[in-house]
Amino acid sequence: MKPTLPPFSGLRTALWLLPALLLLAGCQSATIESRRTQRAASYTALLPEQQQLVDKGQIRSGMTEDAVYIAWGPAWQILRGETDGKLTTTWIYRGTWWDEQTYWNYRLFYRGGRFFDVPFLDRTSVPRDFVAAEVTFVDGVVRSWKMLPRPYL
Repeated sequence: MKPTLPPFSGLRTALWLLPALLLLAGCQSATIESRRTQRAASYTALLPEQQQLVDKGQIRSGMTEDAVYIAWGPAWQILRGETDGKLTTTWIYRGTWWDEQTYWNYRLFYRGGRFFDVPFLDRTSVPRDFVAAEVTFVDGVVRSWKMLPRPYL
């Protein structure tokens, strides 16, 4: 007699959920390779040294917006402005760091038929966003770029 699994056993549920989880994990983040495929015509139009930089996730002045997109992905924010009479576009990239916070908390403690509030030092981590990089374009070409450090509070 062949053993069968109960209709909603943990193993059977796990076997159904595994493909769904793998599919979702694959959709979580785009890679340089997927962005390169997405903008294949722009990638092939790049100079060979620019292609090598883009493949490493690096950018340089003189690159196009498409090259920066392939190397770094979509910007968090896009700002428009003017410098020296020319229209500029600045792409802002976000970074995230975890800020650990320590604070006093209380636990309920039961002893001898009575409840007590017992203080203890607790901690939590809060995600903090910051501007990690800025890329400024003039006429669709990188004029300047800079990486910014994580703030220390």
